[in-house]
Amino acid sequence: MKVGDKVRFIYECGGGVVTGFRGKDIVLVEDKDGFEIPMQVHECVVVDTNEYNFQKKSAPQKDEPVTKKRTVPQPAKNEDDDDDFTPVVTYRPAERPEGEKLNVVLAYLPMDEKSLSNSRFEAYIINDSNYSIYFTYLTASGRSWTARCNGLLEPNSKMFIEEFGREELNEMERVCVQLLPFKENKPFALKPAMTVERRIDTVKFYKLHLFSKNPFFDEGALIYDIVVDDKPTKEVFADAEEIKNIILEKKKGETPQKPRQQSKLAKGSDILEVDLHAEELLETTAGMTAFDILNYQLDVVRNTLNENLKFKNKKIVFIHGKGDGVLRNAIGQELRRKYPRCISQDASFQKYGFGATMVIIK
Repeated sequence: MKVGDKVRFIYECGGGVVTGFRGKDIVLVEDKDGFEIPMQVHECVVVDTNEYNFQKKSAPQKDEPVTKKRTVPQPAKNEDDDDDFTPVVTYRPAERPEGEKLNVVLAYLPMDEKSLSNSRFEAYIINDSNYSIYFTYLTASGRSWTARCNGLLEPNSKMFIEEFGREELNEMERVCVQLLPFKENKPFALKPAMTVERRIDTVKFYKLHLFSKNPFFDEGALIYDIVVDDKPTKEVFADAEEIKNIILEKKKGETPQKPRQQSKLAKGSDILEVDLHAEELLETTAGMTAFDILNYQLDVVRNTLNENLKFKNKKIVFIHGKGDGVLRNAIGQELRRKYPRCISQDASFQKYGFGATMVIIK
C-alpha cells in the first residue's frame, strides 16, 4: 500500500486515496469529499494502484497503421520499448476472503468517447479472484472458432486482449472464454475447467449511455459476466421450434392460428418471395409478445431455407418491412451463424424499398 493508491474499507462503507501513514498501522485516506480519515491498515484493501495503471491510447489517426489483433503482452525491457507493449493491470493485488470464489468478466471500452461513431474499441478480461487462470478468448465465424488471445491471467488483475474497429463487430457477436483456474505454490480448492459462450449485443457499441460505470475502470464500459461466484454464466439460445410448440400448446383451445403462409414465386421470375409480416403469418397475435412473434418469424425463415438448401443459386426474398430493423438484423445473425453457404444482400429497392433481404443459396 502506497501514497496514491485507491483503497476501500473492509468493515465500513467508503474508501478513497491514500495520502500518508502514521506509523506502521495507521493509513490516512482522503475520501471523495476531501476529508482525511485515519484507518487501520488491515481494515483497508487496495482497489487500484498507480504502479500498474497506464493511460489509455488515443484513437489512431487516419494515416496511422493499426494492429487489429494482439497476442498476450510480454514483460517490458525498458521505457524505450515498442509502444505495442501493454502491461497487465493489477487492481487488487492482495488476496481477499471473497476472492476464493471465481469471478471473471469481459469488458469493452471505447477509445474515443467524444466521437463514438468513429471510435475504435478495446477488450479486456478481468480476473476478480485469488486464482491464477490460463485462458483462451475466441470468436465464432459460422460453425468455426478463432482464438484471438490466450495466456496466463494473474490473480485479481485485468488484462488487455485486443483493439478492434466497427468493421470487426460482426466477428464479435459470439465469443467464448475457456478457463483453467489454479494457485501456484500453495494449496487451493480445486475448481473445474470451464468453457463459457456469450452473445455480444453489437448494437450497444453505438450507444454511449450503455457504457456504464463499473468497479474496474474509471471510464464507462460494456461488462459481460463470464463466471459469477464459481458458476459459469448460462445464456439461453432459444430454439424457435421449441418456442413455437410452447406457444401453440399454450394457445390450444383458444384462438386458432392461421396456417403458415405458402411461399410464392415473384411474377416473371424464379425468385421465391416470403412475406414475414405477422399479419400474413398468423390469424391473430393476441396474447403474443414481440419476442414470441419474432421467433415465429425466424422459424419461417429457417424452414424456408432448409427446404431450399438443395437448390444451388436459388434466390429467396424475405419481406420484413423497414420498421426498426430488429427482424432484419435477426435474419442476418441467423444466416451468419447457421447458414454460411448462403449470401445475403438488400433486395431490389425499386420493388421492396428498404424492407426486404435477398438470400442466394450457394
